[in-house]
Amino acid sequence: MNQQKKQKMKYTEATTGRSFVLRLEDGEILHEVIEKFAEEQKIDAAKLIVLGGADKGSILVTGPRDGRAPIIEKQEITLDDVHEITGVGTLFRNEEGKAISHIHLSAGRGEKAVTGCARSGVKIWLVAEVVITELYNCTARREKDHNGFELLTM
Repeated sequence: MNQQKKQKMKYTEATTGRSFVLRLEDGEILHEVIEKFAEEQKIDAAKLIVLGGADKGSILVTGPRDGRAPIIEKQEITLDDVHEITGVGTLFRNEEGKAISHIHLSAGRGEKAVTGCARSGVKIWLVAEVVITELYNCTARREKDHNGFELLTM
């Protein structure tokens, strides 16, 4: 019988602060622009909304190849053409104090759609709109786990 250790949910309360609306331009890399902006504006924690276009060659992480393997190997999809995108994400500082985003997008073209993490490089096609809502009084941070993932901790 496979028994899994039951863990207590972890949480922190936050209040909303400043809101920003960004227009990303053709060729910019989604997570890089957001993280640079967060550094410039001294944003420690935020929620993100994204919509726009992803260019051919953008990469989405679509899960681990084997989710129960001792070493997690990511599975990626490279977009073969321009796609419409919509997504949500968060942004928190890591152990070194660097702003790190975690954004999941759905990308569609015609009747085909794929969903994944934007961390490996989503290049904007034409334009993307990002709404950043800052979170105040939030103790959440990103810390590396044994696989090297920067996971959310409270």
